[in-house]
Amino acid sequence: MARLNVKINDLALKNPVMTASGTFGYGLEFADLMPLDGIGGIIVKGTTLRPREGNDYPRMAETTAGMLNCVGLQNKGVDYFCEHNYPQIKDIDTNMIVNVSGSSPDDYAECAARIDTLEKIPAIELNISCPNVKDGGMAFGVTCSGASSVVKAVRQRYHKTLIVKLSPNVTNITEIARAVEAEGADSVSLINTLMGMAIDIEKRKTLLSINTGGLSGPAIKPVALRMVWQVAKAVRIPVIGLGGICTAKDAIEFLMAGATAIEIGTANFLDPTVSIKVRDGINDWLDSHGCQSVQEIIGVID
Repeated sequence: MARLNVKINDLALKNPVMTASGTFGYGLEFADLMPLDGIGGIIVKGTTLRPREGNDYPRMAETTAGMLNCVGLQNKGVDYFCEHNYPQIKDIDTNMIVNVSGSSPDDYAECAARIDTLEKIPAIELNISCPNVKDGGMAFGVTCSGASSVVKAVRQRYHKTLIVKLSPNVTNITEIARAVEAEGADSVSLINTLMGMAIDIEKRKTLLSINTGGLSGPAIKPVALRMVWQVAKAVRIPVIGLGGICTAKDAIEFLMAGATAIEIGTANFLDPTVSIKVRDGINDWLDSHGCQSVQEIIGVID
């Protein structure tokens, strides 16, 4: 077998395959279907400082080669996570990473600080695609100043591995990546969903309760791959790639484009065991091509 282990700053992964937030619950939901300790990490459902009800239904819709969602970060808040979810997941033998969201830099920082006290949560992933309530609802991640403000606030209060999840809904994603790197991000993950819409022409109304939502799945893979390649060349910190990964071939493309690790999202809904299959497929490809380590293919595309 080839060596599959990689590192995201100080975070050691047994292999480069992780699951994306919002598509894998807290991991326990999949425990009867696959070995949770067989992948490099699980990024659990988005967590906010206070409980959130999320958006009204319908908030998911299937589209050509993908899906739309406007779930709205429904969760019971960070205190509930610390008291109830954490004890259930802390002994899973992989990296349990919490996706953190907020509506102000202070919200993010306070949420991150509470998670910082949890011994067996070695990293967080900041979702900076959340609306900045002080700036008319514009997402933090679409401007350098907005992204920087969140990372700076969190970095002052969070002391473990800090991954920042970047929005693709920007003109130049490399500028955002450099901005969060400058404020102390240990890694960036990309891409988050692309904004989209779907319409029921018989009912003459949109399929989602708030009209628009985030597009994910195979439809966004070429965009995600391009952005990962661009960002990997622009920053010194490790890049985590995601967006439409369904097979080992998809994952290898992201690794070759410069990603140190990958996340699988929408494909989990189609096949709950896909992450294990992708892990094994990467290993098989490396073996068949005479590679001793996954490191040999990371970033080989100029």
